[in-house]
Amino acid sequence: MSDNRTFSESWYRIADERVSLRTHVKARRQYFRGEKWFVLYDPFSNQFFRLRPAAYDFVARLTLDRTVEEVWKESLTHNPDEAPGQEDVLQILSQLHHTSLLQYRSTGDTNQLFERYRKRRQKEISSSFLNIMFARLPLWDPDEFLKRTKLIGRILFGPLGALVWIALVFMAGKLAIENAGALWDQRQGILAPGNLALLYLSFAFTKVFHELGHAYVCRRYGGEVHTMGIMLLVFTPVPFVDATAAWSFRNKWQRIYVGAAGMMVEILIAAIAVFVWANTGPGMIHSLAYNVMFTASISTIIFNANPLLRFDGYYILSDGLDIPNLHPRSSRQLSHWFEKYVFGYSKSLSPANNTFESWNLGIFGVLSQAYRVYISFSIIIFVMNEYLLVGAIMALFCLVSWVIVPLGKLFHYLSTSPKLERTRWRAIGMTACIAWILITFIGLLPFPNHFKAPGILRAHEFSQVAPEESGYVATVLVQTGEIVQPGQPLLILENEELDIQLRMARAQYRQAQILARRAREGGSAELRSILAHIVSVRQAMDRLRSRLSALTIRAEISGTWIAPDVGKMKGVWVERGQRIGQIVDESSFEFVAIVAQAEVSRLFEESIEHCRIRLQGQAGREMVASSINVIPGEHTQLPSAALGYSGGGDVPVDMSDPSGARASESFFEVKASLPWDAEARLFHGRSGRIRFDLPAEPLANQWIRKLRQLLQRRGITARA
Repeated sequence: MSDNRTFSESWYRIADERVSLRTHVKARRQYFRGEKWFVLYDPFSNQFFRLRPAAYDFVARLTLDRTVEEVWKESLTHNPDEAPGQEDVLQILSQLHHTSLLQYRSTGDTNQLFERYRKRRQKEISSSFLNIMFARLPLWDPDEFLKRTKLIGRILFGPLGALVWIALVFMAGKLAIENAGALWDQRQGILAPGNLALLYLSFAFTKVFHELGHAYVCRRYGGEVHTMGIMLLVFTPVPFVDATAAWSFRNKWQRIYVGAAGMMVEILIAAIAVFVWANTGPGMIHSLAYNVMFTASISTIIFNANPLLRFDGYYILSDGLDIPNLHPRSSRQLSHWFEKYVFGYSKSLSPANNTFESWNLGIFGVLSQAYRVYISFSIIIFVMNEYLLVGAIMALFCLVSWVIVPLGKLFHYLSTSPKLERTRWRAIGMTACIAWILITFIGLLPFPNHFKAPGILRAHEFSQVAPEESGYVATVLVQTGEIVQPGQPLLILENEELDIQLRMARAQYRQAQILARRAREGGSAELRSILAHIVSVRQAMDRLRSRLSALTIRAEISGTWIAPDVGKMKGVWVERGQRIGQIVDESSFEFVAIVAQAEVSRLFEESIEHCRIRLQGQAGREMVASSINVIPGEHTQLPSAALGYSGGGDVPVDMSDPSGARASESFFEVKASLPWDAEARLFHGRSGRIRFDLPAEPLANQWIRKLRQLLQRRGITARA
């Protein structure tokens, strides 16, 4: 053991203290990667703490009759190679102190214990408010209820329940795939004001059974569950249970089962909801089933199953990798790197056992913190797009908990921490350097600046083919993919009703001619009216001949005839104006993009360096537009329904429009001309995205602009 680990400059602070574990604290052995650990468990406060054998040997020797230094020297004599050093003892006792697992000899120390408990509760409450998006409020002890209904848990989470779960989930998955289109279309109204009540009811309903799943499995293996309450998940009250008793289970697969039980219950509920949704028509039950499917699947994937957030997936990963206390140890690993290599505190100790584990902890710490910020920021932006005030409140709380509070703690640490007694000015200087680097990186250095917009590839010349008269398809003259010329017949329709009307008109014409001849011979006064009738009948015959001629559908322009279903249309009735196909001149194309109002001003205010286009199905190929043209005036009709939600695009559409081609918000059209490229596979109607590259600018400017655009979209004028 090195001197850095054996001795500490702060040892005098605890050397003469007399402490021991509280009498009701229990210990249980566990194994991680073949290594023995001990779990200390306080059944009254539901606190847990894991220790290595050498550290547990020291803690178990603590009594109120001996000082900490006496016990440490005895531990060092008994096990000189593995006994914890003074720095380790300081850290262990500090953590046991904060979890209230220690007791003290004097009354004053007992009062200190209660004072510490009060402060800890205050800290938990304040932490709940600062971490408002994931706060927990305990309300009820469900242990007695779980005992009375344990038979239900044994059946549901036993072998029979597992078979039923597999069968239902498999059949529901097949049904969902078969109805994927309808499922995708219905997602548009998930955040509509009229659906919010159903969405919350579905969320709360699934979470109740999710948490009961944890509780039942934990109770199945002997764990006690004494806390159930409300968790504020992104300002949404949902139930939770404290199943941390599973930490004391020796079998890691039992702990993993407890962690996975809640997600398994949600997946089962989602499977049942699929059957209800597929077998009901539009209405309350149908909508409720869809909301249950949505919440039980999305929340499970984004939150519970993700190991980077401290929910079910995290505990499953920790047990699966046999790395206990994964999150706090990863945080301590990052702190260790900073203290040792940045602040110069040479006695800082890594929580890892070896270099490989230290890198694992460090990488997990960085990824988990980054993902937590990313998912929270994404949720805030998502909510602000729908409900600005709620999103602003969330952003304010995040600003306080992620920026102001950490800065205050950092200032207190730099100014008062005894660890930095010899390197305080270095730590302050390095912190100032890091802050300057961040400010320079974010506020001064130019970064690539661009924005993207969806669009559709369209030929400069194309013609939609639709009959001017209704009729049955009698003859298909040109198959899809063939080149046609203007005036060339494509299809011939037949309409017996028009033939009958023409024959009747001809008969009326002959009859009128006979009547007119008789009137001339007899000098009848009705001759004038008969002649007028002849003119009317002749005009009707001309109109009918024109309508019959229109039954032959001809090409209006030269190009490629595109009608994928034309080969199956013989004998099919076609309505007037019904789109049959289109003729596309494939010699030149343009890309028609949809640019939001907040972004279109940048096309006029800033010089565009490049316009790069990528088409669906050709992600590896990029085309550069030769020129762009912004069409003046706002539009709401999309150039293609494929750009809207109903067509698989990402543009919100008006739900009252059955065509799915009317956007919910107005936009500007930008047409980009494409140079001829013999190797490019350009097809009329293919969707894609265009990227407008603008002059580089600092990230801070880009973020401020995006915030202003967000506020402007919500009807608020923001000043720089």
